[in-house]
Amino acid sequence: MTLKYLISGLILGISTSFISWIIGMIVNSILAKTKFYKKISNLNFISNKAFNKYIGLNYFKWIVKNTFFKFFNQKIKVENKKTDLTEIRNEMTLSEISHLIGFIFVTFFAIYTSVTKSYLVGLAIMVVNILMNLYPSLLQQENKRRINKLIKRNIKTGTNNAFN
Repeated sequence: MTLKYLISGLILGISTSFISWIIGMIVNSILAKTKFYKKISNLNFISNKAFNKYIGLNYFKWIVKNTFFKFFNQKIKVENKKTDLTEIRNEMTLSEISHLIGFIFVTFFAIYTSVTKSYLVGLAIMVVNILMNLYPSLLQQENKRRINKLIKRNIKTGTNNAFN
């Protein structure tokens, strides 16, 4: 019975997480037109590199870079020296906030499922939710910090390209 709940929770978690990506994009496009969006576009949950490493964000980054996930958001890619870092940062912000919205959506769903079905199903949904929504958001925050350093350096030199 426990294995049945775990498997159904994992399947439900994967499907809800994919659905949450769409919901996140829709809600994010609505939020982007508000003043509130500017406030949430500079979120920084974990600024400590050691803690990022401790929770396995480096492994997650490797998975994203070396599997089919690298094909998901092609706008977040430095292709040549003329790449506009501000544009990439904006795309990272869109992705980050969409994933956070998705994370919140699936979290409510997991809580509801824990109460109505089984806590084990809800727990399995949350594990998938963390991997498919929270970690991508944390990775975008880390990448934005790196991009911000490059943008600040480039402001001093008078450019906004990737490799100066």
